[in-house]
Amino acid sequence: MPVQFFQLKVKGILRENRFRFALKVISMSKIGKLPIEIPQGVNVNVQDSTINVYGPNGNLSFVFHSQVNIEIKDSTVKIGRKSETKFAKSLHGLTRSLIANMVKGVTVGHEKVLELVGVGYRANLEGENLILSVGYSHPVIIEKVAGVKFETKENKVVVTGSDKALVGEVAATIRRVRPPEPYKGKGIKYEGEQIRRKAGKALKTTAA
Repeated sequence: MPVQFFQLKVKGILRENRFRFALKVISMSKIGKLPIEIPQGVNVNVQDSTINVYGPNGNLSFVFHSQVNIEIKDSTVKIGRKSETKFAKSLHGLTRSLIANMVKGVTVGHEKVLELVGVGYRANLEGENLILSVGYSHPVIIEKVAGVKFETKENKVVVTGSDKALVGEVAATIRRVRPPEPYKGKGIKYEGEQIRRKAGKALKTTAA
């Protein structure tokens, strides 16, 4: 590849990446401007650089960056930024999303659903702990995590809680017990997750 052509290609890639980043920042900035409605039964207050959200499903708090300011007025939360830098704009949208998730979490909650795929694979509750039988010589115990609840439905495990990040973390821990393998798709996967399948050796030999 000629040097000049390579340099032009690299410049084009860098320019494209900068353009994508700029679009992302603009998008996050637009999200940040949207007010968050405070539902009935939910209390939100700000103390110094910490926002606290109280609701029927529990209490959550979040320490926001100094480049962001938060105003609570007329049953809405409004997020602003103190400068027009790319960093401040990205924080603007991120902070708004995190607070919106907190409000949703203390009202209706968040959930992740996992599916067990495999003959004899099952999940049961023992007290508040989750017991997984997924092809090992012994059952795998997932101990209860504070703020998270487990529920089993046929071949599914439902993880619920008010903290979206914690729910996602616990669901990922369950999935890692037996990640779906790419040949028959057996394992634990998220509901709706598409597993990229590989052809088995027998199929490859037949095709050849």
